[in-house]
Amino acid sequence: MTYILYNPLAGNGSGKTNAEKIKAVIPEEELKFLDITKTDAVKFLADAPDGERVVISGGDGTIHYLVNQFKGSIPERPIYYYPAGSGNDFTADIRETVKDELILLNPYIKDLPTVNVNGKKLLFLNGIGYGIDGYCCEEGDKQRKKTDKPINYAAIAVKGMLFHFKPRGAAIFVDGVKHEYKHVWLAPTMNGRFYGGGMNVAPGQNRLNSERTVTVIVMHCPNKLKTLMAFPSIFKGEHVLKKDIVDVLTGREITVTFDKPTPLQVDGETFANVTAYSVYASKSESSDSRAAEAVT
Repeated sequence: MTYILYNPLAGNGSGKTNAEKIKAVIPEEELKFLDITKTDAVKFLADAPDGERVVISGGDGTIHYLVNQFKGSIPERPIYYYPAGSGNDFTADIRETVKDELILLNPYIKDLPTVNVNGKKLLFLNGIGYGIDGYCCEEGDKQRKKTDKPINYAAIAVKGMLFHFKPRGAAIFVDGVKHEYKHVWLAPTMNGRFYGGGMNVAPGQNRLNSERTVTVIVMHCPNKLKTLMAFPSIFKGEHVLKKDIVDVLTGREITVTFDKPTPLQVDGETFANVTAYSVYASKSESSDSRAAEAVT
């Protein structure tokens, strides 16, 4: 028996339909579908017999939800994943090395970095978007309440840059070293390479790197038109070549502060009116406490 814990909300509400495509991947197995939003996934995985396979079907947000339910205590049993979301940035990040349609999830959800934002502590899978990227998620959430159509984040970004979003002043601390910037358009911290449904924002980041470091990408420029022209290069990861307006910083302990409240997203979960966030890329409680103090 293979149990499919699917998220019906994934893939713009097509989660169940997308999950059923697993039948073509493992046609000879008996499948049982369970709605993960109505199932205690932590208890289910703990109680399921060792001989039964469990597959999580959904998008990046589904994995984000699951790992935060685990609170860092990942079960020893194998957990498989079938991508059925709308963005699938996690899958895009690992697909070069993992060709199987069912992905063994365990190696990728151990020792995840944490973010402290607005008094809340979360594990994250892909990354933190802060700046125009957080603004896009906030606007996308507003549109999603009005329509079932797919959200065009690229269009939101362009309109935001032209008319609505104003760049911020920022102080960014990386392992205790302070970097100051003016005219910051985005300052995400990434565990993987991709976010936003295919933007290769941190092309040099390896989510399984031995030092467990994360990458901060800072796009800063006083010229709106120059920034707008550079923005599409993010999809291919070529923005990092524009060293006059993009800085790449790596470390384990990150704090980003903006001089004005700004929307922020964590694996697609949006937070409004954020002035700072802190990330720590290991389990050390002492350093994790220092990171938390930096945003209070």
